[in-house]
Amino acid sequence: MPFTKLIKTPQYFSRYQTPYRRRREGKTDYYARKRLITQHKAKYNSPKYRLVVRFTNKDIIAQIVSSTISGDVVLSAAYAHELPRYGIKHGLTNWSAAYAVGLLIARRTLQKLELDEKYVGVEEADGEFSLTEAIDDEPRPFKAYLDVGLHRTTTGARIFGVLKGASDGGIYVPHSEKRYPGFDIESKELDADTLRKYIVGGHVAEYMETLADDDEEKYRQVFKGYIEDSIEADGVEDIYVDAHAAIREDPSPQLTEKKTKEEYSAESKKYRSVKLTSEERMAKRAAKIASLVGTGPAKALDEDEEDEE
Repeated sequence: MPFTKLIKTPQYFSRYQTPYRRRREGKTDYYARKRLITQHKAKYNSPKYRLVVRFTNKDIIAQIVSSTISGDVVLSAAYAHELPRYGIKHGLTNWSAAYAVGLLIARRTLQKLELDEKYVGVEEADGEFSLTEAIDDEPRPFKAYLDVGLHRTTTGARIFGVLKGASDGGIYVPHSEKRYPGFDIESKELDADTLRKYIVGGHVAEYMETLADDDEEKYRQVFKGYIEDSIEADGVEDIYVDAHAAIREDPSPQLTEKKTKEEYSAESKKYRSVKLTSEERMAKRAAKIASLVGTGPAKALDEDEEDEE
């Protein structure tokens, strides 16, 4: 078969449509976004909320977002770097931390909407699959759709930890149990004990025990922070259970103290380089010339001649 060179014709380029910038950068899946934000025509500008979950190397970001023509509006947000306030100081990006972030964003959102007392959710995590149901003669539960972005939705992924936490926290997030850890694809059933183990850090405790028995050096390297805080495998579950209770007790964000204008000015001046006067510049230049002349090739040559003599 003869080789045929493929050439993009002028007709191709005349019809080529440049993708949006965030699509070119691989940041936004507009095919999925269109279906997540499109609202029913008869709902007349009522917001459609998304539970947006993003992971970084050291943090988990969860936001309740609605879309408008002028841009996205964030109703509330929660982050994994807030978890040390509730007692979770290590492993801020694992599955158990993701559940805690989901619980935090749910309780914080419902508190803001004054629905936290009506929709409590699952107070003690048992790993059972459940959805938040409406209460008679009460406002309907807050509804949000999970927005995973470009994250791969594999079974057991951490992003579903945030989903489970938000669902147990009292938000109605339409989903099924198929992607939770412990779901058996053959029997189509969810093992609640396995899911609860992931919620309370049981998988972390198992790994700690395995490393401690098999490779003590790696155990000290991987769990260095746990060892410094005297946290053993038996105490991991209590940390997460206590954190869940603390989140429910006070999910409100902790406001940071803002600096005054004088403090910001002093901070910026601290790193500012002071402009030298003409005399100081001349002196600095002379000192530099003197240092270069003192260590130049001429002096090195004279030292070599003295060594030969």
